[in-house]
Amino acid sequence: MKKSKSLALCALLIALALALSYTERFLPLQLLIPLPGIKLGLANIVTLVALYRLGSGKALPIVLLRCIMGAVFGGGISGLLFSLTGGLLALGTMTLSGRIRSFSVYGISILGSAAHNIGQILAAMLLMQSPYILAYLPYLLLVSLFTGFATATAASGILKLLPSTDRS
Repeated sequence: MKKSKSLALCALLIALALALSYTERFLPLQLLIPLPGIKLGLANIVTLVALYRLGSGKALPIVLLRCIMGAVFGGGISGLLFSLTGGLLALGTMTLSGRIRSFSVYGISILGSAAHNIGQILAAMLLMQSPYILAYLPYLLLVSLFTGFATATAASGILKLLPSTDRS
């Protein structure tokens, strides 16, 4: 893929991830799952697509810039910490699990969702300087089964529509 085309595609994916992340704020998921901080993780659809079509080398700056720009546009410093720890741990987990042939996009997404929640719990423990926050993790991990499946379903549909690209 030519450098200018790759750069334009990455910029488009960052913008899409930011738009999905912002849109997600208006979805009343707490009405269905009454747990604080629960989100579908719509921006992770973009991360999965980038990982599958562009590779982890290009997915990383997409995640980093989405987290940083999301914090600038409304997340603040604590939002940046939560977003970065969750996003980077999720990307790392999805990258490693993607190397195991037996994992489908669904397994990879669920693992990424769980890793994202673990990262956010670690960030909360750091910010609040309390180990008791860890008690919330089992609930988040249970929810990550459903959110990871939902984002994988969307990403799978998109991946079927998009042509494969070379990862250069």
